[in-house]
Amino acid sequence: MGNLIMMALCFAAGMILRRYGRLPASTPSVLNSYIINVALPALTLLHIHDLEYSSGLAFPAMMAWILFAGGFFFFRKAGKIFSLSAGTMGALFLTGGLGNTSFVGLPMIEAFYGAEHLGVGILIDQLGSFLTLSTVGIVLAASLSLGNTSPSDIIRKILAFPPFIALLAAFALTPFPYPGWVSEVLGRLGDTLPPIALLSVGFQLRVGKVRDKAGPLALGLFYKLLLGPALMALLFILILGERGTTIQVTIFEAASAPMITGSIVASEHGLDPDLSALMVGIGVPLSFLTLPCWWWILARF
Repeated sequence: MGNLIMMALCFAAGMILRRYGRLPASTPSVLNSYIINVALPALTLLHIHDLEYSSGLAFPAMMAWILFAGGFFFFRKAGKIFSLSAGTMGALFLTGGLGNTSFVGLPMIEAFYGAEHLGVGILIDQLGSFLTLSTVGIVLAASLSLGNTSPSDIIRKILAFPPFIALLAAFALTPFPYPGWVSEVLGRLGDTLPPIALLSVGFQLRVGKVRDKAGPLALGLFYKLLLGPALMALLFILILGERGTTIQVTIFEAASAPMITGSIVASEHGLDPDLSALMVGIGVPLSFLTLPCWWWILARF
């Protein structure tokens, strides 16, 4: 509950600070740069390094990749039908195709399934949502933001992406335990990500833009909160015949709100920042209504 209250307060603070001009207009750019260059790499170095792998957790790890792939094809098809711009498509890929499996997902898992299932959520977040964002997500963001450019330029941008560098370093350092002070420093830096990310998103949110972005916003939230998790349930439960709490938690996480970090990356690459902020700003509170419904549905299987 404390995490959810903190999220609401930071989000509201961002809106209030912008409304009363207490921070300069360049604030989101500064905050986003800190997230991309400091907080997110620290979180990656800490959690990817400490993950414990087992074959029984293959489905949770796969979920975010499948969800993102489904979103890619859904939004691409919708983009052709509704003639959406490349920037709008990029914003939908990175927010509607990726779930907030950490800042919203973990507290909701604890509330509905218990703290003993948080490990499944962390696996989904780190090997699923975050790894997807740091690889294919950044490829899409770079290609859409750079436009007609050479593959070498895209590769150069990916390799220079600080969280991706941290990801490679975390895998390379897996055999070597961190000293206690290193874990503590990385943890403290990583802990700054949720409040600063939410402050940035709240600062960028323009509720008045809802009317202008109503179509893409509805498409993004429809896939993220309803269609995407329904496809995961169809695949894992009805087609593959999987059952149990781990599968329920996996689908529950698929139904989580749009990804805050995905919104930050989209904004940093100039991919429809207004829509990116709206996807999180509207999607997070809306998910507080849809997630209990998914919990009730999944409990029937």
